[in-house]
Amino acid sequence: MEYDFHEIELQARRAATELLEAAHLTEGDLFVVGCSSSEITGGRIGKASSLEAAQAVYRGVAPILRERGIYLAAQCCEHLNRALIIERACAEKYGYDPVSVRPLPHAGGSFATTAWENFDRPVAVEHIRAHAGMDIGGTLIGMHLRDVAVPVRLSLDHIGAAILLCARTRPKFIGGSRAVYEGEVR
Repeated sequence: MEYDFHEIELQARRAATELLEAAHLTEGDLFVVGCSSSEITGGRIGKASSLEAAQAVYRGVAPILRERGIYLAAQCCEHLNRALIIERACAEKYGYDPVSVRPLPHAGGSFATTAWENFDRPVAVEHIRAHAGMDIGGTLIGMHLRDVAVPVRLSLDHIGAAILLCARTRPKFIGGSRAVYEGEVR
């Protein structure tokens, strides 16, 4: 089956824009994307990697994040234990220790590979605590979100053939029934 990669780019852009609107992220925040290019093109996760689909998602998401000063974290596949590709500046800001690995389409995934090839100074890290994220195709980004993750429903629920799930995070509510919460609760 043929896929319209321009349409996939537009879907990714729309999803990222809507999620940013709902999440109220600020400059320097982290936005994680787990992306199964296989699922986008109608294949089974990990079995039909597509650089073209991954590049379309990257073109849709990365410029929007960059113009707002938000860091993109590209989640690798299970072959790299779901490590993440981020800019070295992001790793330094958050104190994340780089690990020695470089993603490839069949060992890390096409989206992580695309991020690696497009970032200024890419590094891989094992863990982050992102403020929001997009899970495209069942990649399980939850382990990389801060406490407390809140599902966000968008106007679309697929990118290509892949199911799209999104989340933002908010601070924990602590203190019980007598607690008073100040300011806007994200």
